[in-house]
This record gives sequence, C-alpha cells and structure tokens, in this order.
Amino acid sequence: MQARSSHTARRTLVAGILAAVIAVAACSTTRSSTGPSATRAYDQVQRLGNPLVSEVFLAKRSHPTHASIGPAQDTIIEPEFKNFLATVAGRDTTVQNTLAAVLLPDMLIVDTSKNPSTAGWLSWALANGYGGRKLTDDVVAAGLDAIFGTLIESAGNSCPQLCNDNVPAHTDYQATFPYLGNPN
Repeated sequence: MQARSSHTARRTLVAGILAAVIAVAACSTTRSSTGPSATRAYDQVQRLGNPLVSEVFLAKRSHPTHASIGPAQDTIIEPEFKNFLATVAGRDTTVQNTLAAVLLPDMLIVDTSKNPSTAGWLSWALANGYGGRKLTDDVVAAGLDAIFGTLIESAGNSCPQLCNDNVPAHTDYQATFPYLGNPN
C-alpha cells in the first residue's frame, strides 16, 4: 500500500513540476523564434485587381498614391476617377457614379454564395454573379466598353471607336502554370 501511495505522490509531484514549467514558459517575456512576430512590415507593390482603375482613370503621377493606399482609402482617388469620366470620356454623372460604385474600392469581389460558373470580372456587380476574374476575361475590352461604350448606358456620350484595345484574345491556353502561351 505504501509503494502505491509513494508512486502516486511521485506522479503528482512530476505533474505539478510539469505544470509549473509550462506556466512559467507561457508567462515568459522572451520571444520565441518559432512563432510569428507581433509586428510585421509589408511593402505594398501594386494593386491591379481592376487594372483600369490605375492604368486608365488615374494620371501617371497618381499611380504611387494608388499603389500605397489600401481599398479603404480609395475615396482619395475618387475625384480624379470621376473627373476622367467627365472630362476625357465625356460621361454623365450617372455613368460616373455607377462606375465609381462598381470599381471603387479597387479590389476583386468574390461572392462564394453564388454559382462559380458565373465567375467573371465584374459579374458580381453587373450580373449578380460570383465575381473574381477568369483567365479568359478580357478586362481591358470590358472596361473600355464600360468607359466609352454602351455597357452601362445605352444612349448618351458613347465613343465606340475607343471600346476596343485591338489586342486579340489569347487562344493558346495551357493546362499548367503559367497557363498562357506567348503574349499577343
């Protein structure tokens, strides 16, 4: 009987010491090199989820600003965005506001509650679809049609000759990365 209680006492002592070591380690002020750092710094290089936001709507001098802010700060670029639509594209306030609502904040939207077969650039906004961007989406042609064509407004100041970038679509898709053949 005494051997059994001595064995139990040792197990209790070992368990107590182990618990104390774990508690002390958990409360330690030294940082472990195995976990993530509490402070991280990232350099945002560019935002091109909707490539036309930076490449068409904004002047070259504004690209660094756009590249350094996040989507939550896109109100900074909204006046220049709308000014381009008004002055260069000659579009009315309705088209300006519609495109600003669809393209700002500048980020790709994916609604996973929708059928993935409805995926496509701006499909979430224009067709109640999944969103995202498929490799086959010609975002430049669709964007130019929205800016200068009749995609959003059937009448009004459209300029059909500016709705095409005259770059043929890729036809040489591959099954493995990088998925596209040579550039057109």
